[in-house]
Amino acid sequence: MSVVITLQDVEPAVRINALLERDGIETEVVSPLDDIRAALRRARPDVIVHSGAVADPSTLALVREQLWGGAASVGLMDVGDPALEERLRLEGYVELWTKPVDPEEVAGGVRRILERKRLQAQTGLTGESEPMREVMVKVEQMAPVSSTVLVEGESGTGKELVARALAMLSPRKNKPFIAVNVGALPETLLESELFGHEKGAFTGAAERRLGRFELADGGTLFLDEIGEIPQSTQVKLLRALEEREFMRLGGVSPIRVNVRVIAATNQPLRQQVEEGKFRADLYYRLNVLSIYLPPLRERREDIPMLVRSFIAKYSAEHDRAFHGISAESMQLLVDYAWPGNVRELRNLVESMVVLSHGREIAPSDLPRQIREGGSARWLPVRMPAMPSLGDASGGTGGRELEFIVRSLLELKLQVEELRRRLDDHEPRIHEHADSVEEALVSSGWTRAAQPAAQLPVAGIGPRDQEPPPNYVTIAPGTKMMEVERQVIEAALKETRGNRRRAADLLGIGERTLYRKIKEYRMPEDGYWEGE
Repeated sequence: MSVVITLQDVEPAVRINALLERDGIETEVVSPLDDIRAALRRARPDVIVHSGAVADPSTLALVREQLWGGAASVGLMDVGDPALEERLRLEGYVELWTKPVDPEEVAGGVRRILERKRLQAQTGLTGESEPMREVMVKVEQMAPVSSTVLVEGESGTGKELVARALAMLSPRKNKPFIAVNVGALPETLLESELFGHEKGAFTGAAERRLGRFELADGGTLFLDEIGEIPQSTQVKLLRALEEREFMRLGGVSPIRVNVRVIAATNQPLRQQVEEGKFRADLYYRLNVLSIYLPPLRERREDIPMLVRSFIAKYSAEHDRAFHGISAESMQLLVDYAWPGNVRELRNLVESMVVLSHGREIAPSDLPRQIREGGSARWLPVRMPAMPSLGDASGGTGGRELEFIVRSLLELKLQVEELRRRLDDHEPRIHEHADSVEEALVSSGWTRAAQPAAQLPVAGIGPRDQEPPPNYVTIAPGTKMMEVERQVIEAALKETRGNRRRAADLLGIGERTLYRKIKEYRMPEDGYWEGE
């Protein structure tokens, strides 16, 4: 792997180059007077370090060009500007540092990028967000062993890709990888598919058939949608995992196999165990090692990289030249909720490549649901558990109502942002929010008693019920930036300054939280002590 460093700022460029060369990384330093494009064609770098002029139009054009070619660009900014940094990331930079920089820190960042690119090339897993970095670290740690792995995540997040990565990086990489979608097989055929059958074992069994466990002997067996497996088969699967042996249907002799099992589910298996729908002993046997794949909406910073990856793939596959995507269009893609996760994004990018007609993708080229719903981003804060809501007659059963209430109030707190970015749809947003609130009020619900000038983030309940403690309260008309600052401050106080825990609490990446702390000029430590 190689790195190209531009000499817009000589001192940091030279020092970074020396550190990378010391680590055995192939580097090339390019002067602004040289033909940079010719040097890049010659070197074909994996990473380009722009030591200055990171926002110049010519540099941005080069960044975009190289992204389509697979090179990651990092930049050294002359001044810290969160808004500019956000825009530059949308343009294609994967890392940015503000001068004066520590060359050791930059060189370390470049080394990490090279290592992630190596792993991504091997596994197909793509992402620079904290959740995806954790996934890739776990994949590397778990691949060499033979323990069973449970991969959990919503549909479309790439669970089979993780399973294939585990197999590819394992000592079993040259052995079979057999995938079975348990949920797609009828219960009457599932046992035969897994364990095979002898001739005459049942009507229609005209010959012996090997099951997936036998076919995967020495390799890896991937059981997708394991939560759909019927209880009658769960016992036999547990025995096969525990004893590493099984019998074909109609067979009389046990068959021993050496198979690593990786299971995946988009259902909450632990909850199914509690409800008696899934055997606890099988759950614990499958959950020796576990990997959680976050939905795309929880790692939005990965969307530009995924878009570029899919564009490169489908441009080559369909032999279509792709002329780029505007920053506005990319922002809409980043803001969209992606209920279908990476699978939905991949399908959209393929259609954009096919239908782009040799021009840059503009917002008008995106589907209507993305243009209209892309900016509706929830505030990054998790609410404390609300008391049970009851109806006017004292009954229970307000979970659905509670969800509506939370969603309504979060939506109302974002009207300022929506007004700036969705002017055409503001009347419809107000109409929807007001109609839900009117329905609640007409059913006997109203806002819990509050000081006249304060509105809780989530505080609707019976008329005579006081709001729970520890709620963040927001004055009506508060600007969205102030709302965000307050919830970040509350999270830091709750975690006593632990940024990682605070980021988890807010549902954002630690780097994103750090940028917000700097943007709002918040103290980085100390102000929560003694509370």
